[in-house]
Amino acid sequence: MKVLLPFLLALNLFAQQKVDPRNTHERLLSVVPLIGKGTMADPKRPMYAPAPGQMRPNLRTGILAYQFETSDDGKMALTEFVAADRAAFKPIQADASLKTFVKNVHKRDDIETDFKKHKKDFNFDNFGVRMR
Repeated sequence: MKVLLPFLLALNLFAQQKVDPRNTHERLLSVVPLIGKGTMADPKRPMYAPAPGQMRPNLRTGILAYQFETSDDGKMALTEFVAADRAAFKPIQADASLKTFVKNVHKRDDIETDFKKHKKDFNFDNFGVRMR
């Protein structure tokens, strides 16, 4: 019996499936205005997205990563923000002019419907930041 127990525990470990890197961390999706001058010092990016020099992923605070697609009119960014803690999203969620969605809380169809208002060929299958 003592030999069998470690074997059964090992089988249980192998049975666990890996999480898709697009589903780790806290994730907020929103359509936000584009900001920035388009220069190296001030690149075009979604509002609330930190400039590259401001990101500190090793500290695990604030916005760790983001991905966006530009809307059909070129004025908005369909954005996914990634953070270790949902508290990082408070400024975005406090902006009454924005509609925000928390990934795995809101329905994918609702998010996709809202995003398609701004980008007609938006495809959720090709969207999402991969984080480890």
